[in-house]
Amino acid sequence: MSPKSAARDANGPATAEPAESVHRDLGSRLKHLRAARSWSLEALANASGVSRSMLSQIEREQANPTLAVTLRIARAFGLSLGELLEAPGAGSAITVIRADDHAFHYRSDKDCRIRTLSPLNLEKDVEFYEVRLQPGGALRSSPHFEGTREFLTVQKGRVRVESAADVEELSPGSSASYRADVAHAIINAGTGEAIVFLIVIYR
Repeated sequence: MSPKSAARDANGPATAEPAESVHRDLGSRLKHLRAARSWSLEALANASGVSRSMLSQIEREQANPTLAVTLRIARAFGLSLGELLEAPGAGSAITVIRADDHAFHYRSDKDCRIRTLSPLNLEKDVEFYEVRLQPGGALRSSPHFEGTREFLTVQKGRVRVESAADVEELSPGSSASYRADVAHAIINAGTGEAIVFLIVIYR
Protein backbone atom coordinates (compact mmCIF):
# COMPACT_ATOMS: atom_id res chain seq x y z
CA MET A 1 0.00 0.00 0.00
CA SER A 2 1.37 3.46 -0.95
CA PRO A 3 1.67 6.24 1.66
CA LYS A 4 -1.10 8.15 -0.13
CA SER A 5 -3.61 5.30 0.00
CA ALA A 6 -2.68 4.56 3.62
CA ALA A 7 -3.40 8.16 4.58
CA ARG A 8 -6.76 8.00 2.82
CA ASP A 9 -7.78 4.83 4.63
CA ALA A 10 -6.75 6.22 8.01
CA ASN A 11 -8.09 9.73 7.73
CA GLY A 12 -10.62 9.79 4.89
CA PRO A 13 -10.53 11.55 1.50
CA ALA A 14 -9.67 14.95 2.96
CA THR A 15 -5.96 13.97 3.32
CA ALA A 16 -5.53 13.09 -0.36
CA GLU A 17 -5.05 16.66 -1.55
CA PRO A 18 -1.80 17.41 0.40
CA ALA A 19 -0.31 14.08 -0.72
CA GLU A 20 -1.23 14.79 -4.33
CA SER A 21 0.29 18.26 -3.99
CA VAL A 22 3.63 16.79 -2.84
CA HIS A 23 3.34 14.26 -5.67
CA ARG A 24 2.95 17.07 -8.25
CA ASP A 25 5.76 19.11 -6.73
CA LEU A 26 8.14 16.15 -6.84
CA GLY A 27 7.50 15.50 -10.53
CA SER A 28 8.03 19.16 -11.39
CA ARG A 29 11.11 19.49 -9.15
CA LEU A 30 12.64 16.39 -10.68
CA LYS A 31 12.26 17.80 -14.20
CA HIS A 32 13.87 21.10 -13.27
CA LEU A 33 16.74 19.52 -11.34
CA ARG A 34 17.52 17.39 -14.39
CA ALA A 35 17.28 20.41 -16.69
CA ALA A 36 19.64 22.41 -14.47
CA ARG A 37 22.29 19.70 -14.89
CA SER A 38 21.44 18.80 -18.50
CA TRP A 39 20.86 15.23 -17.31
CA SER A 40 18.88 12.74 -19.34
CA LEU A 41 16.57 10.28 -17.62
CA GLU A 42 19.22 7.67 -18.32
CA ALA A 43 21.90 9.73 -16.55
CA LEU A 44 19.68 10.18 -13.48
CA ALA A 45 18.83 6.47 -13.51
CA ASN A 46 22.54 5.63 -13.45
CA ALA A 47 23.23 8.14 -10.66
CA SER A 48 20.29 7.09 -8.47
CA GLY A 49 19.83 3.39 -9.16
CA VAL A 50 16.14 4.08 -9.92
CA SER A 51 14.91 2.74 -13.24
CA ARG A 52 14.41 5.10 -16.15
CA SER A 53 10.77 4.02 -16.50
CA MET A 54 10.05 4.78 -12.83
CA LEU A 55 11.69 8.22 -13.10
CA SER A 56 9.63 8.97 -16.20
CA GLN A 57 6.42 7.97 -14.40
CA ILE A 58 7.29 10.17 -11.42
CA GLU A 59 7.89 13.17 -13.67
CA ARG A 60 4.58 12.56 -15.46
CA GLU A 61 2.82 12.20 -12.08
CA GLN A 62 1.87 8.62 -12.87
CA ALA A 63 3.72 7.06 -9.95
CA ASN A 64 3.93 7.75 -6.23
CA PRO A 65 7.45 6.62 -5.25
CA THR A 66 8.31 4.92 -2.00
CA LEU A 67 10.42 6.70 0.59
CA ALA A 68 13.44 4.57 -0.36
CA VAL A 69 13.16 5.50 -4.04
CA THR A 70 12.71 9.19 -3.22
CA LEU A 71 15.79 9.09 -0.97
CA ARG A 72 17.89 7.58 -3.78
CA ILE A 73 16.81 10.38 -6.10
CA ALA A 74 17.64 13.03 -3.49
CA ARG A 75 21.11 11.58 -2.93
CA ALA A 76 21.79 11.53 -6.68
CA PHE A 77 21.29 15.31 -6.68
CA GLY A 78 23.30 15.81 -3.50
CA LEU A 79 20.18 16.84 -1.56
CA SER A 80 18.55 15.77 1.65
CA LEU A 81 15.10 14.23 1.47
CA GLY A 82 13.61 17.41 2.94
CA GLU A 83 15.33 19.62 0.34
CA LEU A 84 14.02 17.48 -2.51
CA LEU A 85 10.46 17.38 -1.19
CA GLU A 86 10.28 21.00 -0.10
CA ALA A 87 7.20 22.49 -1.75
CA PRO A 88 7.84 25.72 -3.69
CA GLY A 89 6.63 28.72 -1.71
CA ALA A 90 5.78 26.67 1.39
CA GLY A 91 5.77 29.00 4.39
CA SER A 92 6.90 32.07 2.43
CA ALA A 93 6.16 33.91 -0.80
CA ILE A 94 9.88 34.68 -1.10
CA THR A 95 11.96 32.13 -3.00
CA VAL A 96 15.49 31.93 -1.59
CA ILE A 97 18.48 30.25 -3.21
CA ARG A 98 21.17 29.55 -0.62
CA ALA A 99 24.82 29.83 -1.62
CA ASP A 100 25.53 26.27 -0.43
CA ASP A 101 22.51 24.63 -2.15
CA HIS A 102 24.18 22.16 -4.50
CA ALA A 103 20.96 21.67 -6.44
CA PHE A 104 21.77 24.99 -8.10
CA HIS A 105 25.39 24.22 -8.95
CA TYR A 106 25.03 23.75 -12.69
CA ARG A 107 28.68 23.01 -13.41
CA SER A 108 31.84 22.90 -11.34
CA ASP A 109 35.34 22.01 -12.55
CA LYS A 110 38.84 23.42 -12.22
CA ASP A 111 38.32 26.06 -14.92
CA CYS A 112 34.67 27.03 -14.65
CA ARG A 113 31.93 27.08 -12.04
CA ILE A 114 28.34 27.96 -12.92
CA ARG A 115 25.67 28.52 -10.28
CA THR A 116 22.00 28.97 -11.16
CA LEU A 117 20.55 32.06 -9.49
CA SER A 118 17.00 31.73 -10.84
CA PRO A 119 14.46 29.34 -9.25
CA LEU A 120 14.37 25.94 -10.92
CA ASN A 121 10.57 26.03 -11.18
CA LEU A 122 10.57 29.12 -13.45
CA GLU A 123 9.64 28.67 -17.06
CA LYS A 124 12.89 28.33 -18.97
CA ASP A 125 12.47 31.50 -21.06
CA VAL A 126 14.79 33.39 -18.70
CA GLU A 127 17.82 31.99 -16.86
CA PHE A 128 20.17 33.79 -14.44
CA TYR A 129 23.67 32.51 -13.62
CA GLU A 130 26.81 33.35 -11.70
CA VAL A 131 29.84 32.25 -13.72
CA ARG A 132 33.32 31.97 -12.19
CA LEU A 133 36.22 31.46 -14.57
CA GLN A 134 39.75 30.66 -13.47
CA PRO A 135 42.74 32.06 -15.43
CA GLY A 136 42.65 30.54 -18.89
CA GLY A 137 39.11 29.24 -18.32
CA ALA A 138 36.34 29.67 -20.86
CA LEU A 139 32.65 28.95 -21.22
CA ARG A 140 32.08 28.07 -24.89
CA SER A 141 28.57 27.40 -26.11
CA SER A 142 26.98 26.12 -29.29
CA PRO A 143 24.16 28.21 -30.80
CA HIS A 144 21.00 28.27 -28.70
CA PHE A 145 17.48 28.54 -30.14
CA GLU A 146 16.93 31.24 -32.76
CA GLY A 147 16.45 34.66 -31.18
CA THR A 148 18.25 33.83 -27.92
CA ARG A 149 20.31 36.66 -26.42
CA GLU A 150 22.64 36.83 -23.44
CA PHE A 151 23.23 39.79 -21.11
CA LEU A 152 26.44 39.80 -19.11
CA THR A 153 27.88 42.01 -16.35
CA VAL A 154 31.45 41.64 -15.07
CA GLN A 155 31.85 41.78 -11.31
CA LYS A 156 35.53 40.83 -11.10
CA GLY A 157 38.42 40.35 -13.50
CA ARG A 158 38.58 40.82 -17.26
CA VAL A 159 36.66 38.75 -19.77
CA ARG A 160 36.49 38.50 -23.54
CA VAL A 161 33.07 37.96 -25.07
CA GLU A 162 32.80 36.31 -28.48
CA SER A 163 29.60 36.09 -30.52
CA ALA A 164 30.18 34.63 -33.98
CA ALA A 165 32.91 36.90 -35.47
CA ASP A 166 32.37 39.76 -32.99
CA VAL A 167 34.73 40.15 -30.02
CA GLU A 168 34.72 42.58 -27.08
CA GLU A 169 36.80 42.75 -23.89
CA LEU A 170 35.16 43.84 -20.63
CA SER A 171 36.44 45.02 -17.24
CA PRO A 172 34.63 45.11 -13.85
CA GLY A 173 31.34 47.02 -13.97
CA SER A 174 31.02 46.67 -17.76
CA SER A 175 28.07 44.94 -19.38
CA ALA A 176 27.37 43.48 -22.79
CA SER A 177 24.45 41.98 -24.68
CA TYR A 178 24.93 39.74 -27.67
CA ARG A 179 23.44 37.07 -29.89
CA ALA A 180 23.49 33.60 -28.40
CA ASP A 181 21.87 31.84 -31.38
CA VAL A 182 25.35 31.65 -32.88
CA ALA A 183 28.50 30.09 -31.46
CA HIS A 184 29.56 32.23 -28.49
CA ALA A 185 32.02 32.25 -25.61
CA ILE A 186 32.96 33.97 -22.36
CA ILE A 187 36.73 33.79 -21.78
CA ASN A 188 38.82 34.87 -18.80
CA ALA A 189 41.23 37.38 -20.33
CA GLY A 190 43.01 38.27 -17.08
CA THR A 191 45.47 36.70 -14.67
CA GLY A 192 43.06 36.14 -11.76
CA GLU A 193 39.59 34.74 -11.24
CA ALA A 194 36.81 36.37 -13.27
CA ILE A 195 33.22 36.54 -11.98
CA VAL A 196 30.32 37.46 -14.25
CA PHE A 197 26.55 37.50 -13.90
CA LEU A 198 24.79 36.13 -16.94
CA ILE A 199 21.16 36.35 -18.03
CA VAL A 200 19.94 34.18 -20.91
CA ILE A 201 16.67 35.16 -22.61
CA TYR A 202 15.01 32.70 -24.99
CA ARG A 203 12.54 33.99 -27.56
